[in-house]
Amino acid sequence: MPEQSEDWRNLNRLNWDERVAIHLDADIYDLTPLREGRGRLNPIEEAELGPVSSKRILHLQCHFGRDSLILAQQGAEVVGLDFSERAIDAARKIAAEIGLSSQARFVLSDVYDAPIAIEEPGAFDIVFVTWGALCWLPDIRRWAEIVAHFLKEGGFLYLAEGHPTALVFDDAAAGPDGKPGRFAPYFHREPLRMNDPRDYADPAVHLKNSRTVEWIHPLGEVVTAMLDAGLRLRWLHEHDRVPWRMFAELEDSDGGLYRWPAEPWLPLAYSLRAEKPSSDLVRHHQVVGRDPRVGRACR
Repeated sequence: MPEQSEDWRNLNRLNWDERVAIHLDADIYDLTPLREGRGRLNPIEEAELGPVSSKRILHLQCHFGRDSLILAQQGAEVVGLDFSERAIDAARKIAAEIGLSSQARFVLSDVYDAPIAIEEPGAFDIVFVTWGALCWLPDIRRWAEIVAHFLKEGGFLYLAEGHPTALVFDDAAAGPDGKPGRFAPYFHREPLRMNDPRDYADPAVHLKNSRTVEWIHPLGEVVTAMLDAGLRLRWLHEHDRVPWRMFAELEDSDGGLYRWPAEPWLPLAYSLRAEKPSSDLVRHHQVVGRDPRVGRACR
C-alpha cells in the first residue's frame, strides 16, 4: 500500500465517527421501514442484486449497518465491517433492538485489515460494497485482492458507487450559474486533502472533524484491479441517478434517488457484478489458453 504523508486513517475515522449520530437521525437513512420489518435497499440495488435469502454476505465499509440489517432481514447471514467504533456500536444496538443479532454480526476493522479481523477466506457468497466507499481507500488493487480473498468460488462482488466522472465536480467550486464546477482532475493520482464541514445527509450540519483524505479511482482502474485479482466482470451499468444529493441542483426521483433536472448529461453512478470463477473453470481456461479473468459486459 502506498505510504501517505498524513495520518489519513485517523483523520477519516474521526470524520466518520462524528457522522454516525447525524446519520442515525437523517431522512436518507430512515430506519422506520427496517424497524417495521419491511426494510428495502434503494431501487438500483433491489433491481440488480437478486435474492439474498440463505446467502452469506460480507458488507465492507458498512457504516452503522442499515443496509447490512436490510440484507439480514431479507434472509441473508451478514457480516458487516467498518473502521468506526461508534458506527459498529450503533449497528450492534440496532441489530439487538430489531432481533437480528443472530443473522448480522458486526466487526470493527479497517478494510485492509479485514483478512486478520475476519478469518474466513473463501467463505462468502457475496461481497457487498456500496455508495461512497472507494474514495476513502488509497490502494484499490489491494482492496480488490481482499474482495477476492473472501469470496467463495462462484461468489460475486456487488459494487455500486458514485461515478468518478461526476465526482470531478463539486458545489464548492460552483460557478455564477450555481452549477457544480470543476473540483479535481479525473486522473489525479495524489491524495485529496480536504477541509469540508458539509455532510451529504444533512445540509444544516457543520462538522467539527472536517479534515479528510480521499482518492479518485477512475472506472478503468477499478475494473482492472478486479480482473487482476482473478474476478470476472459479468456486467457494468451506468446510471443517471444516485441515492444522495450529490449536487444541489439534482431533483428527487422515485425511491429516494436524485437525478439531473433536465437532460441526464453526465452519469451519476455505476454498478457492477464481478464473479470469482471456480477452480474447474480456471483450469479449463488455462487449458484452452483463454484468460479466465476477462468476462463479458452486458446489460
